[in-house]
Amino acid sequence: MTPVLEVRNLTKRFPEIVANDAVSFTLEPGEIHAFLGENGAGKSTLMNMLYGMYRPDDGEILLHGTVVQLNGANDAIRRGLGMVHQHFMLVPTLTVTENIILGNEVTKNGSLDLVKAGADIAALAKTYGLDIPVHTLVQDLPVGVQQRVEIVKALYRGADILILDEPTAVLTPQEADDLFVVIRRLKDQGKSIIFISHKLREVLALADRISVLRRGKLVGSTTPSQATEATLAGMMVGRDVVLHINKTPATPGAIMLAVNDLTVTDDRGNVAVNHVSFSVRTGEIVGIAGVQGNGQTELVAAITGLTIPRSGTITLHNEELSGRGTNVAIAAGMGHIPEDRHHHGLVLSYSIADNMVLSTYDLEPFSHNYVINKDAIDAQATTLVHNFDVRTPSIEALASTLSGGNQQKVVVARELARPLKLLVAAQPTRGLDVGSIEFIHTQIVAQRDSGSAVLLVSAELDEILSLADRILVMFHGRIIADIPSADAHRNTIGLLMAGVTATQEVPA
Repeated sequence: MTPVLEVRNLTKRFPEIVANDAVSFTLEPGEIHAFLGENGAGKSTLMNMLYGMYRPDDGEILLHGTVVQLNGANDAIRRGLGMVHQHFMLVPTLTVTENIILGNEVTKNGSLDLVKAGADIAALAKTYGLDIPVHTLVQDLPVGVQQRVEIVKALYRGADILILDEPTAVLTPQEADDLFVVIRRLKDQGKSIIFISHKLREVLALADRISVLRRGKLVGSTTPSQATEATLAGMMVGRDVVLHINKTPATPGAIMLAVNDLTVTDDRGNVAVNHVSFSVRTGEIVGIAGVQGNGQTELVAAITGLTIPRSGTITLHNEELSGRGTNVAIAAGMGHIPEDRHHHGLVLSYSIADNMVLSTYDLEPFSHNYVINKDAIDAQATTLVHNFDVRTPSIEALASTLSGGNQQKVVVARELARPLKLLVAAQPTRGLDVGSIEFIHTQIVAQRDSGSAVLLVSAELDEILSLADRILVMFHGRIIADIPSADAHRNTIGLLMAGVTATQEVPA
């Protein structure tokens, strides 16, 4: 049987790097082919070539046995390829129907025919078991339904091949399970699917075939029956990887962080954190679980001094911090790994060395009498680059030139390079590969074991279950559960993340 897609020796070069080096693979009719790889392994570049966004330097792409040259995304769509991006490409203020037909409008007598378009979309969605409200504004939909809208949009444009890029990144476990049902149904109806994910458990549960990229090369393909999480991680990184951190039981001490009756508004003035109270003790990791967008970002911003709360108090080691800014928080002994490393963690146009002292540049030995000590800064950076395994040709390289994983290591190294009373780690491994995740998880546990208090905020339930000693679940701006990790089960936490509180705990 002729593959629906065949890639032969596809190569893409950029200045000083070969992003894809003679990559070859096939996608069979009705197959789910998963791709794994570290950050910088070449997954995105490969998919961008398949979707017409990049022109290959060498190699061929064949659709149904015929060599094609894809000149942009519209060309790929016309040839039956659809891509669902990790960050949804939807206009929040338009309805589902308006989003799906955007650029492919249905008209009647020269006017937009939303009635017919909506009916056609509803019928198409029903065919594939995708329940979507066609006349609802996208901004009013849960993220799981928005994900379905993206899939229907690709199907509406005639896609026979679907590329799904990290499709479960913002979903609860239950929403991810629902998505897997949809993907399997699409497969049963003849669609062929490329599934990109960093979640090894999902890949093993869903894929028919798994291919692994490392440093631009395809290093191997396997099947779920022949692989384990450990073997896949080893293929990705090129060494054995510790997937589940072994940590000793916590020995909590005195309360280090106390948040009392905190209310915080978002950028539009809406209440995002609604009368929240909790504490974090020395020697423990408190994890806040929840789907992104339930107030976690605003909570962390208030605790770290990035925003002023409407009311309530934030106390670190008996020092009130509410509304006093980041400098006071840093001076009080707080470290912050932000969820958005580009906007709040790094100055991308600065060197690695300068980024390593963003929190301490005004202190000895990095400055004296307001004069920067470049030698001390360089010495600090050299030590941290070595200790935290930052892959860079030089400490003078710009932060913007590093991969995402290495950028995150710079942030982690800087924040952990000084004594901390509290570490606030927000989405610390978002978008990172298994090797970087292993390293950062080890550092977070070491910080706890050194006697610091750790507040971990993550949308990754596996991360919360692996690291946290106590789990708080946040939903619609409130803490709706406080559960010791020993009593936490995946299904229960997942339901709580979706706002379902009246449930029995069911072991995963």
